[in-house]
Amino acid sequence: MRLVNCCINAVCIGYLLAIFQVLKGKCMVPILMYHQIDQPPARGAYLRGATVHPRRFANQMLLLKRLGYQGLSLRDALPYIRGEQQGKVFVLTFDDGYKNVFDYARPILNTLGFTATNFVVSGLIGGMNEWMFAKGSLPAQLMNQDEILQWYEQGHEIGSHTVDHCYLSELSAQEQLQQVSQSKADLEDLLGDTVSSFCYPYGDLDERAIFAVRQAGYRCAVATHKGLALDEDNLYALPRISIIRSNHIVRFYQKVATTLEHRRRTVFW
Repeated sequence: MRLVNCCINAVCIGYLLAIFQVLKGKCMVPILMYHQIDQPPARGAYLRGATVHPRRFANQMLLLKRLGYQGLSLRDALPYIRGEQQGKVFVLTFDDGYKNVFDYARPILNTLGFTATNFVVSGLIGGMNEWMFAKGSLPAQLMNQDEILQWYEQGHEIGSHTVDHCYLSELSAQEQLQQVSQSKADLEDLLGDTVSSFCYPYGDLDERAIFAVRQAGYRCAVATHKGLALDEDNLYALPRISIIRSNHIVRFYQKVATTLEHRRRTVFW
């Protein structure tokens, strides 16, 4: 909390504003990408940076709340991304459906009145992050059906992350469609509601994958290329801002509330 207050004071005196342009009156929506919210693994562990400590995550959310931002799921933020509404909003997305996001991020989001999207691998519900084992990643538990339902019932969104967390560009067009359609159907059967958001595993996509996501009936999709979302962007290949373990509070502010990430846009679709 003290760290958050110090950062807010820095913002108020204009230190950061003198360096970076603040997002005001522009249709530029930051879509944040997280993976795990937990105690980070030991130094040297594979993808250690993808795990943000719960205390750091809480400080990040408190900062944005105190600065007047509203955190939204991708579903809730679509009118802002399309330029139909304006407001001080940011989008919260979590890839892979980790249980630690349910355990540590969800209570913080609920307390602050934020909503978020969790992209679930439908074929591994209640299992482990098996797609990462070959790369040397530590095992991590994924949300089970009850936790997914609680997440959804508390106002958050469940999105699709394929059936198997595969590289879509390496599949045939028919296999791509099967992965995105079956995952959507599996999750809709569980929720009893429409699943409208998709996330490309590994950020791996091509024109065929984008077509498959459209054909499956999704309303939007996110990738991993850098940048703020603009109203002219392809809704099926939206850019995101990666938030990692080492992002201290000032760096986090720069990424979310200034044009720093916009200057680094790498949008290809």
